Amino acid sequence: MKSGVRKFVFRDLQKIDGYIDPPDALVFLSLIEKQRQEKLYGGLAEIGVYYGRSYFLLRKISAPDDNVLAIDLFDIEADGAQYQRFLDNGRSLGIPVDEDLVITGDSTGLDPQAIIDKVGQVRFFSIDGGHLLRHIVADSRLAKSVLADHGIIAFDDTFNPAWPEVTVGVSDFLRRNSDTFAAFCMTKYKTYVCRRDFHEFYRAALGRARHLLPFEHAEMDFLGSKVLRLHDPINRRVAYELLRRLGLGAISEWAYRPA
Repeated sequence: MKSGVRKFVFRDLQKIDGYIDPPDALVFLSLIEKQRQEKLYGGLAEIGVYYGRSYFLLRKISAPDDNVLAIDLFDIEADGAQYQRFLDNGRSLGIPVDEDLVITGDSTGLDPQAIIDKVGQVRFFSIDGGHLLRHIVADSRLAKSVLADHGIIAFDDTFNPAWPEVTVGVSDFLRRNSDTFAAFCMTKYKTYVCRRDFHEFYRAALGRARHLLPFEHAEMDFLGSKVLRLHDPINRRVAYELLRRLGLGAISEWAYRPA
């Protein structure tokens, strides 16, 4: 991994309010790098931008000419304050938001053609919007309809006990589409899904990814598919959190540095 990207993931990105953890940031990086190496092209999209932490990660690790679409209600704060903070965060990171590639509104009523018109078929779709069952049903249907053949869907909070309907929604999506879609990777917070034709390709790619060597790898079965389970070792997590709390965020990436 280039040192500039490590600095961005472990220092710059942490200044932005949000929830993507370093393990998942490194999974995003590994997958998008692999797609680029294999010339698997397409747009990128995210439902649920918040203040932009994972959006700016996608912008940073994709190619400069890749289109990254942001979809959010931007209604957390009054008078457009959330959206303004999103724009300000982009300026502070040196990654200005392309406002032509922002859709402000409810993703559950979004026409798939609106996404295609802006970014084409999507190769990486992050879903972190509404966490009720109806949101997951609608957002997964939307992602499926615009996904490239080699596309990936990353579902957030799939096994978070605070949001049990996310687990139900993702499981229902995989059961309903078991002939074409399967999970290939799970972390503490996210489940990664692709079409079965690319299942082994992505699972094997993550199993060999240098960025992910610091994590414990295990194989598990989930709804009829072999899934790579990436576990964040407690000693690395403690080291990472300790460095951050000591104000040493700039070197916190050391805790997850491959041997």
